Amino acid sequence: MSACGPGDGFPLTALLALAVAAVAVVLIFDYTNGFHDAANIVATVIASRAMTPAQAVLVVGFFEFLGPLLGGTAVANTIGGFVRLDGIAPSAALTILLCGLLGAITWNLVTWWKGIPSSSSHALVGGLIGAVVVSVGMERVVWGVGELAHGHVTGVTKVLLALIVSPLLGFWVAFAVHKLMGRLLAGARPRVARDLRRAQFITAAGLAFSHGANDAQKSMGILTLVLLLGGFISEFKVPFWVMLACASAITLGILSGGWRIVRTLGFAIYKVRPLHALDSQLTSAMVILGASAMGAPVSTTHVVATSIMGIGYAERPKAVRWSKAGEIATTWIVTIPAGALMGMLFYALSLAAGNVYKSL
Repeated sequence: MSACGPGDGFPLTALLALAVAAVAVVLIFDYTNGFHDAANIVATVIASRAMTPAQAVLVVGFFEFLGPLLGGTAVANTIGGFVRLDGIAPSAALTILLCGLLGAITWNLVTWWKGIPSSSSHALVGGLIGAVVVSVGMERVVWGVGELAHGHVTGVTKVLLALIVSPLLGFWVAFAVHKLMGRLLAGARPRVARDLRRAQFITAAGLAFSHGANDAQKSMGILTLVLLLGGFISEFKVPFWVMLACASAITLGILSGGWRIVRTLGFAIYKVRPLHALDSQLTSAMVILGASAMGAPVSTTHVVATSIMGIGYAERPKAVRWSKAGEIATTWIVTIPAGALMGMLFYALSLAAGNVYKSL
């Protein structure tokens, strides 16, 4: 790939067009994250009949929008720092980011179409790693293994640890919460179900806010990296318009789809009742908000799904559809490698397109 910049012949207008394309693709990824990943937020609240679909979308959409604006930028800083593309020509760096993002978007669309709740976070990490490794080498990825030996958790290691630990926390925290709630509500009258449905307006809002504060920050981090590598900002600091744009894109995604995954999480793993939904939302919100405070990117899909499993295990282990859970787990495992392969494929396509353009 040819270098670019003032002294290498790459037109400034072409660089600007490439940057605009990169910004657009980041927002498209954020949008697909919305209808693919964030739709999982409404799964339990709809399955338990606490809200109508219209009510759920409005409540979740509003608090999802607030999450990126009020949730800080710790996760954005983590995502923006696990690959190093400084010192590379801006056109090359932006093309690499574009290829990684396109790989993640492609995998998101495939799993969404199949109704499988895979992780947009895994897809993003995989896509970027694949595009970076195939283009400029493994040394440009901040793996964080050496730093871990000195007690510092950073780079890909931090991302992977967060993505591995958070589902485990989702399962066991939900298990404990459901056991506790079961004891507190022992002997309660049947009408308590109505109160549990009402309480979900609060827990669903909290889950939506936590999701926005974590997931939209991933796009915020990549978008800020695009601006930095393109020379449009001088330091890695998330501008307010980036927060606003990412908040809008992910919220629009929520308003647009995700019903295939709602059916999987709300009905296929375990039959969700009002108490199950409340406990799942409460657990997921706590885990994701805690991760956001530590700058750890996590998968809402993972946390919500494993919280439902944990609740089912606490109540009736045999009633959990472990075969469906196994299918989802398999998808989780293959998402990072699949995203990496997609990122590599798009980079190869970009090279081929460049060669065709040069031959014209």
